[in-house]
Amino acid sequence: MRWLVALLLTVSLARADGEESGAFDYYVLSLSWSPTWCALEGDARGAEQCDAAHGWILHGLWPQYHRGYPAFCPTSAPPPARSETAAMADIMGSSGLAWHQWKKHGTCSGLTAGDYFRLARTAFGNVTRPEVFRKLQAPVTLPAALVEEAFIAENPGLEPDMLTVTCDAGRIEEVRICLSKGLTPVPCGSDVVKDCTLGSALLDPVR
Repeated sequence: MRWLVALLLTVSLARADGEESGAFDYYVLSLSWSPTWCALEGDARGAEQCDAAHGWILHGLWPQYHRGYPAFCPTSAPPPARSETAAMADIMGSSGLAWHQWKKHGTCSGLTAGDYFRLARTAFGNVTRPEVFRKLQAPVTLPAALVEEAFIAENPGLEPDMLTVTCDAGRIEEVRICLSKGLTPVPCGSDVVKDCTLGSALLDPVR
């Protein structure tokens, strides 16, 4: 029975729906390698994102607690207009993702939809995404640690405890960078740092 109680406590700490909007500790900027998502999900859906030459795209800018994160927060801010979500498609791949990110994470930022998207775009633009990955001509396998090292080398002030690289189905999936509310790199909480430990993960080239 104790294991069940512990599991329930872990789940409740991981995500808290309906928390106060604007009450969080830092942001997680999540960058997704588009070819991985397309190979695992997007191609089967016929996603428009997979018809474009995307590399690292903005998955989201997520308000985070030092332990766990808020989601689907009540807010007096009106939902974004279609034009606002459509305007994010160039860096997010689709307006649908922008809408989902606002609903789940943006509502917890304490910002209007317009301000949230502007902040997310600024955070995305502040991070130098290593060009070496866009220059791949064929699929390669490499340790996830090399992806982390490449981001650290290209972004002064970024330290190993301020980002994590995730994998899915043996492929490089995302780079997640922890940022202050002012968008400067900060150490991640222990629940965010879930580095992919694969010694050989697949990275597909940009299409």
